[in-house]
Amino acid sequence: MQRAVENRPDLLQPAALGPIDWLSPRAEDEHAEYRDAAFLSLLGLDHLAEPLSRFWPKRGPQWDALGRAGDSVVLVEAKAHIPEFFSSPTQSSGRSRTLIESSLNQCKQRLGVAEDRNWMLHFYQYANRLAHLIWLRDQGVDAHLMLVGFLGDVDCSGPTSPEAWHAMYQTAEHVMGIPQRHAYRRYIHHLTPDVANLA
Repeated sequence: MQRAVENRPDLLQPAALGPIDWLSPRAEDEHAEYRDAAFLSLLGLDHLAEPLSRFWPKRGPQWDALGRAGDSVVLVEAKAHIPEFFSSPTQSSGRSRTLIESSLNQCKQRLGVAEDRNWMLHFYQYANRLAHLIWLRDQGVDAHLMLVGFLGDVDCSGPTSPEAWHAMYQTAEHVMGIPQRHAYRRYIHHLTPDVANLA
């Protein structure tokens, strides 16, 4: 993501969005990645810090990149190989776990997913990214989630075709019970840049 943002931002430009101003990761910021109230602040959404604390406990998603496209905000989750997608179940407990479960259930309702689908166990990382997208939109923010699946990362034995990433997400959404057609799909963008183009 660092090389893509700095050298080839054109490879991270969905057709449905205007030009993206990438706020992270940036060399001048030591390529920092942001989470919790810090990611909101970077996006100019400080006023949502307190509502976020009621939605998700500390140490929430750490975004691989953050940007703005006019009045829209862009959240990025990036992967270089398929095993990265199989995140561990949540390790939270107590009040934090209760809050996460409640917020994921809200997300499932928005997507038309049965409440008995356990998002705390399977594909938890993908689930919490979707939850944050929907929460931001519920706050009146024109938020978009960009899912970047890099191609050709030989060091990681990564996929070499976009179809591999598309199949992975289709499988995950089937397991999670997400309908193929839902109102939020227009705010989710899949990109598959080839690492060979990032030099």
